[in-house]
Parts: sequence; C-alpha cells; structure tokens
Amino acid sequence: MGLRLTLKPFERLIINGAAIRNGDRPVSFLIENQCKFLRESEIMHESDADTDCKKLCVTLQVLYLVDDPAAAIELFYAQARELMAMQPSYAPYLLKIQIEIEAEQYYKAVKQGRELIAYESFLLDRPSQKAGAA
Repeated sequence: MGLRLTLKPFERLIINGAAIRNGDRPVSFLIENQCKFLRESEIMHESDADTDCKKLCVTLQVLYLVDDPAAAIELFYAQARELMAMQPSYAPYLLKIQIEIEAEQYYKAVKQGRELIAYESFLLDRPSQKAGAA
C-alpha cells in the first residue's frame, strides 16, 4: 500500500531532491515506494530563514533530503551550540531534535524543528506584548 498525495493547483513538492510544481488543476497520485519528500507547506525556504531557529530548520530539511547527511548533522550541532549559548531555554527542543537525529528519524527532526520555531516566535513576541501592555 502506497501513500496517496493530492496537490492543490500550483502547489510545490520535493521528492528525493527533485522540485515538482503542479499545474492549474488538483492532482492526486500514489507514491508506491520509500522516498523522501516535503510538501510546499512543510518547506522553509532559505530566503525566509530570518531567525537562527529558522536557519536551523533549513539545515534539518537538508539533513532529511540529502543522501549523506553527515555534513548537515555537523552543521546542526554547531547551530544548536550557538542557540544554546544565546537562549538556554531552547534546550528541551534541541534535545528532542537531537534524539530524532541520532535515531536517524530525520523527518521527525524536521517536525520537531517546527516546534522550536513556534517557541522562538513566542519568545520574540513577548517583549512586544509587554510594551503594548505598559
């Protein structure tokens, strides 16, 4: 049994590193074998990575999609050390990501990265909320 995907008009998809864009109509297809893929809604573009946690998530995507993730894993650990030095409260999120990486569950690491981004966003929004409340 394969995985059925439905793409919206003009939606993008990356399958094993190949970028695919749907045409002007919805399309459904079946992936019958093991592959690495990200839907457009899951993709963090480098140009959108305007925070350190978002940059780490781009690294996680690369780690997931490449055949040999060794260099991306090294980059992840370097970025994680920098993040920990800047904001120690990132530790639980980074630990979850590290656990998935060590288990070679790279897609799960990407998903955990989204939780890190959400937490970073919460931290970045806090000062502006305090300023607005004062």
